[in-house]
Amino acid sequence: MEKQLQQLKRHEGFMPNAYLCTQGKQTIGYGRNLEDRGITEDEALYLLRNDLKYFTEQVESNINTSKCNPARKAVLVNMAFNLGISGLLKFKNTIAAVQAGQWETAAIEMLNSRWAVQVGSRADELADQMATGEWQL
Repeated sequence: MEKQLQQLKRHEGFMPNAYLCTQGKQTIGYGRNLEDRGITEDEALYLLRNDLKYFTEQVESNINTSKCNPARKAVLVNMAFNLGISGLLKFKNTIAAVQAGQWETAAIEMLNSRWAVQVGSRADELADQMATGEWQL
């Protein structure tokens, strides 16, 4: 199997972003046909775990979360996952409130945004989690 992997890697080449193959199909990685094959739930969970690690590192390196308990830090990671770290960093009032430990203010500022309108109940749930420090599962 290892020789087969080496050969397929060489023949297919690696593409980190989706592209159209010669047959016009959305493809990624080493020739994974996303349209006909997609990904399995296990593969999606693997990607999600990698993304969670990445966005946790991004939040920790850009925002002082020392006053956050795990549930509150998770709100910031969730938002970074949804908006990208650059999108999250635009929430200057929310971030200032988080860094000051002003949880109610942080929650209000989260809800006072276009993002909150766009994501609806997700924003409500995350604002509750920020305000209370309790997981909303």
